[in-house]
Amino acid sequence: MSTANEKPTVLIVGAGLGGLMLGALLEKSGVSYNIFERATVVKPLGSAMSVGPTLLPIFQQLGIYDEILSIGKYITHTETYKESLELYRPADYRPIEEYTGYGQYIVSRPRYYEIMLKQIPPNKIHFGKRVLNISEDEHKATIHLSNNEIYEADIVVGADGAYSAVRQRMYEQLKAKGKLPKEDQEDLPFSCTCLVGQTKVLDPEEFPCIKDPICQFRVVLGDDKPFTWITFTTAQNTLCWMVIHHLSKTTSKAAMEQRFRNSENSEWGAYPAQTMCDETRNFGVELSDGKKRTLGDLYDLTPKELISKVMLEEKVFKTWHYGRTVLLGDACHKLNPSGGHGAVTAMHDAIALANLIYAVPTTSSADLTKIFEEYQKERIPAVMESYGHSQLMSKIMDRGITGAIILWLYTNIPFWLWKLVLVKTVRYRPQVGFLKPIPLKGSIVPFESPSELKARAVFEQQSKSVASV
Repeated sequence: MSTANEKPTVLIVGAGLGGLMLGALLEKSGVSYNIFERATVVKPLGSAMSVGPTLLPIFQQLGIYDEILSIGKYITHTETYKESLELYRPADYRPIEEYTGYGQYIVSRPRYYEIMLKQIPPNKIHFGKRVLNISEDEHKATIHLSNNEIYEADIVVGADGAYSAVRQRMYEQLKAKGKLPKEDQEDLPFSCTCLVGQTKVLDPEEFPCIKDPICQFRVVLGDDKPFTWITFTTAQNTLCWMVIHHLSKTTSKAAMEQRFRNSENSEWGAYPAQTMCDETRNFGVELSDGKKRTLGDLYDLTPKELISKVMLEEKVFKTWHYGRTVLLGDACHKLNPSGGHGAVTAMHDAIALANLIYAVPTTSSADLTKIFEEYQKERIPAVMESYGHSQLMSKIMDRGITGAIILWLYTNIPFWLWKLVLVKTVRYRPQVGFLKPIPLKGSIVPFESPSELKARAVFEQQSKSVASV
């Protein structure tokens, strides 16, 4: 029987960025947890990610702020080009620092993953463990692994990506009971495929752009071809690149059918990419050195094992939890990475969930259902805003009439109005309620986080109780 102030036990399925963030936070909270990852070794594919004021205060709370900044490259602008390499007006992100007191950084995804992995004790993360089934009763949830191992806990968290095995098992139960919404029974829609990679360390004399302390982030929109390609520099003297192929509806359906035939559960796995490399290697890139360069030059400088071809899906599911199971990140909302919000929303999910798990009064089914409902209610507005931004960026890149109008507005917007747009991007700056708060900086006050306030109240009450003993 559950008692007040009883800390729940947690099983996290998936060791991606969201799962590791949740584990790192639970480690600080004293909540017992284990992480299970189906891959024997997680290759943190993908080139890099943007880290700024929506996450940096959390890294301060975790004590890894300086380490994160050491692998990041400060970014102030993004530049968008026509295929002829004629420049549109750059987008200026410098007001963000005025609004929040923090800059924006491009961080190598593999290096970032290494830092987060170090926050988890080795005995609490289990690689090569595939979940076959999940069952539960009034008092506990149980996961059944492919090697016949069984683990029990109060909560199961599905942080295992867009093709989440946890979500699939949960939805099977709901569907059998007639409780699964129709929207959640539909397949994930594809909008594009993406080729992604990162070069080896480059010679600064041959590639002067990497010597610039400011990240050179450049987007090229194909004029008469359904491609967008992106390059940007890192603090590790490498060039990251991404090539997006915008699909027609027919191609998208065919790609979807192929994906399901492959039964691939990891959206950032290694895919045969040579055909797409061959198709796009003559696309021109601008590296500010006066030389004519192409994507093929960058492909040739990239280790083959760091090139991957992925399908990019977009969907926000309606059902995020059931019983003692709850979803996180791509498992409940898959965002197109062109919007740059996918990793951030997953980690914000982890922050809200960690706060609520810490503050839950008992491990009863009723109390867990209540915090899961609070979690989804808090996260949905930010997720839908990110989803809208992602779709907006997708429209710009796929070159339709709507995209052309948005691009014109995007590149001709008055600076005062652009600054108002940026304000919206920094409103969600949650913190962890059970760790020392980081003083707010900047001129824009963040949205109130109910989960943070709830965890802070419990933390302060417990601190008072300990002090009075």
